[in-house]
Amino acid sequence: MAPLLVLLGVASLTLVTIAAAPRWSVRRHWPAAIRFGLAAMFAVTGVTHFAFLREDLIAMVPPALPAPGLLVTVTGVLELAGAALLLWRRTAALAAAGLTLLLLAMFPANVYAAVNEVQLAGEPATPLLPRTVLQVVFIAAAVIVWATHRQRGPVGIALPPATGGS
Repeated sequence: MAPLLVLLGVASLTLVTIAAAPRWSVRRHWPAAIRFGLAAMFAVTGVTHFAFLREDLIAMVPPALPAPGLLVTVTGVLELAGAALLLWRRTAALAAAGLTLLLLAMFPANVYAAVNEVQLAGEPATPLLPRTVLQVVFIAAAVIVWATHRQRGPVGIALPPATGGS
């Protein structure tokens, strides 16, 4: 639940800031609010792979997968890198696409934790249905960032629309 609160809190704070700026339009800049919220969320969850919940996250890795500690380290690094890349508009679409794939790849660990009642911070893991809904929300946020930032080329120049046929 904490990652959702971080996502919503930072996105809301960003929207309030945008609304207070005289030249900015919330209607035009709301994807940036989601992008910053998502970056904050992945920064927080990435840090937990190295501190606070590391042992609990290792316990979440299904036994069929090798080297749980290494997998938690790699996913933590990817989350932190994705968070950093979301902050730069030029790399936001790529980061969002990669983080979407990462969320999908990590979902089996959430299923395993819910089904096997793995403890996280001394509490049972989030039950499967609410955890699935949360995952859908996180993926939807990443897809929104990808969809709203993919029109720009690598140097921030708007790309021409695709033409049909050849």
